[in-house]
Amino acid sequence: MFVVASVVFVGTVFLLLASWVLRHREGIPLLGKSSTLTTGLVIVFGIAIPLTVLVAVFVIGNLVVQRKTDAPHLATTAMTVEVIGHQWFWEVRYPGTTAVTANEIHIPARTRVNLVARTADVIHSFWAPQLNRKIDLVPEHPNRILLYADRPGRYRGQCAEFCGVQHAHMGTYVFADPPDRFRAWLERMRQRAPRPATAAERRGREVFLANQCASCHTIRGTPARGKVGPDLTHLQLRSTLAALKIPNDSEHLARWIDNPQSIKPGNKMPALDLSAEDFEALLAYLESLR
Repeated sequence: MFVVASVVFVGTVFLLLASWVLRHREGIPLLGKSSTLTTGLVIVFGIAIPLTVLVAVFVIGNLVVQRKTDAPHLATTAMTVEVIGHQWFWEVRYPGTTAVTANEIHIPARTRVNLVARTADVIHSFWAPQLNRKIDLVPEHPNRILLYADRPGRYRGQCAEFCGVQHAHMGTYVFADPPDRFRAWLERMRQRAPRPATAAERRGREVFLANQCASCHTIRGTPARGKVGPDLTHLQLRSTLAALKIPNDSEHLARWIDNPQSIKPGNKMPALDLSAEDFEALLAYLESLR
């Protein structure tokens, strides 16, 4: 479509320049208001060519491109990934396993993956441009698309439908891993959260469970079963926080816990009024979730 649009654009600019050069010259038949040549040019360039181009693009897009990028038949795919859009993060599940993560989708490279997308609230749109076209996530209407990466890599994705104040900061990564690495990652994600190993981590676990954290987040292996925010069971296996808004390191994690609204205004995570000791213990516990 870009090539076709470029050709049409260049042709249009050429005709505009030609008319500008010739407009002051006398005795040129095509400039006459009643000129047959002028009428012919209008018919050819104003009707015939645009109509031909639009029909050709429509046919190619629907009969060729659409078929190659449409939702796959389940029999032709090796696995299914479920992606759920929230305001404003992506929940990622792997049916048949207990693996749950957020904002970072892992798939095996050179493998046909059936991505099933739905929304937990408003309309979202999932789009990883290097892998396939965008699909809308409409309430009560699950949508599907084929994900296929022909080589390992990290592919940027984005919500492409305005869904609220933090729509622009609802990003995702699709990691196409070598099959062996993907299987190891998935096996790790199936496991419960590791037990706290230090006194600070144990205290941090108590702080997490005693405050609103446990009402909004899930950590498998603990009583925390919240569904408002992302699953934090293996938080430290992610490279980003807040749907790619900030990197996942100690400094940014501390800022996120201390004042999430300063980083992502409008999100549903409140600031916690914790003592310095409890804050450090909570940070230590969250950094242990690998």
